[in-house]
Amino acid sequence: MRHLLGIEGWRREEIEALLDRAEAHLPGGSASSSVLQGRVVANVFFEDSTRTRTSFEMAAKTLGAEVLNWTAQGSSISKGETLLDTVRNIEATGPVALVIRHRSSGAPHLAARHVRCAVINAGDGTHEHPSQALLDAFTLRRRWGALDGRTVLIVGDILHSRVARSNILCMKALGARVVVCGPPTLLPVGIQQLGTEVAMHLDPVLPQADAVMCLRLQTERQSESFFPSTREFSRLYGLNAQRASKMKEGALVMHPGPINRGVELAPAVADGARSVILEQVANGVAVRRAILEVCV
Repeated sequence: MRHLLGIEGWRREEIEALLDRAEAHLPGGSASSSVLQGRVVANVFFEDSTRTRTSFEMAAKTLGAEVLNWTAQGSSISKGETLLDTVRNIEATGPVALVIRHRSSGAPHLAARHVRCAVINAGDGTHEHPSQALLDAFTLRRRWGALDGRTVLIVGDILHSRVARSNILCMKALGARVVVCGPPTLLPVGIQQLGTEVAMHLDPVLPQADAVMCLRLQTERQSESFFPSTREFSRLYGLNAQRASKMKEGALVMHPGPINRGVELAPAVADGARSVILEQVANGVAVRRAILEVCV
């Protein structure tokens, strides 16, 4: 493939082939560490990031590439430069791939139509975050062997979450049952069309889950009040120690980060035995190495 713009449209065998490739990119794996030797990968981030940008940088560097880290702050964006002018000018410096994060849904798709190098979507608005979904699926597959017949519960701000959309598409393609849960105001209209089930209340559905993915409240994308207060949200949808004790034996806790500790997740749960949050981060490097290898 030339670009990675989203999970939508991927077949199961295509997802599994990439996850198989990622296995070879784990520490001690058989994948080459010099496939990008002498090449440049550009991280083009119009939004802040810790995990995704760091992970792509580590992935590129450990494949032998040089990395250009571009951020909107301090750039000509402040002078009115457009997205297309920005990516075209960065491409003109010679990178083989642009890893793009942008506040607007569809921005990487637009860029891909106007540049010759590979474009990888590192999160676009409320649309998709494909590499996050792939690393989440990779983490669960390494724990379980397969996702068939498993129940993945996604809790929180579904409406504003690009992670939720990509994970629904990815987990469903791999045979999992996906349930989303959150306040009615934070559930997109028609979300069932993606093949997911909808639960308004957390406690009844929590014992059914093999993995619970808690999502951050994205207040920066909210232009109005969607719930009375963060305290009320946490009381109804936060995963605290008491709730976690009602989960299945062996059920896992996930979060794409950053965590609002004490809101979506209690610290004891985020750092507890069920948590695979740091595994997600570590696995992200292997998955993004595989993505770069395939795209470039």
